[in-house]
Amino acid sequence: MAAQKFAICNETFAPLNAPDPWSWAHICAFLAKTGYDGVELAPFTFAPDIRTVSASQRAEIKRIAADSGLEIVGLHWLLVSPPGLHLHTTDSVLRQKTLDYLKALVDFAGDVGAPVLVLGSPKARTIENGDEAGAWQRMAETLAALTESLTACNAVLCPEALPGPEADFLLTQADAWKMVEAVNHPAIRMMLDVKSMCSEGLDAPAALCREFGARTVHVHANDANRRGPGFGDIDFKPLAAALKETSFSGYVSTEVFDYSPDPETIARESLRYLRECWGSKEKDLQVCSKNGTIKIGL
Repeated sequence: MAAQKFAICNETFAPLNAPDPWSWAHICAFLAKTGYDGVELAPFTFAPDIRTVSASQRAEIKRIAADSGLEIVGLHWLLVSPPGLHLHTTDSVLRQKTLDYLKALVDFAGDVGAPVLVLGSPKARTIENGDEAGAWQRMAETLAALTESLTACNAVLCPEALPGPEADFLLTQADAWKMVEAVNHPAIRMMLDVKSMCSEGLDAPAALCREFGARTVHVHANDANRRGPGFGDIDFKPLAAALKETSFSGYVSTEVFDYSPDPETIARESLRYLRECWGSKEKDLQVCSKNGTIKIGL
């Protein structure tokens, strides 16, 4: 079985409204030096509206990551901006506007080589007027209308379970799977988030990984306390073992909501802990220079 690959979300270094966010080049250089295999992107860190990011800028984003030896593993925080979008609203004009923006995000994912889009965005899926049944139907329709674009870009989208009070719709992993089944298309897939799984019980992550791991294409690694893996009380070893049992082959990507103590410590210690839990060896880094490639074993 191939060694587990690890990524981290780029907003760790450029959080929303941060006074001094890291540049993309700085992020990629640091992650490569630290030993990550990939990086996950939050579109808002590049522009409030991803449609304003030019073709040449997209090519540069992809090139910088590749030159650092990193894969761009996916996108998340999809509908942070523009404001006011909604996935299953009864307002057909707004829902079409939301679908159009999702298609633009899929195009961006295709341009930068990101194969997975994680759809969390709790504010963009709030139930209107208590109409949960209508929300299920309309959101499934929205995602179904996105599948052609996803297929054309060799990408998949994963509805993310988010617990209350953060969200009021698609609260559990079973809910997320129900939505995947409702759309019933290979471009709509399953992902798991450790913090969200913990809302179903602190011992739930391993059981849920065992239940859904074979259907899962991506995992967000974080603690119940909203910090990185290893920064709280959640033991990742059982869930790592469960994912191995299911032959999970996607990325495990660190996603934090508490950015303390600092980005460097979060990145280094999260990766160290995840490698420990998966029994992974530190990888050899490929450092590129004008004189060729130098291999540095950590």
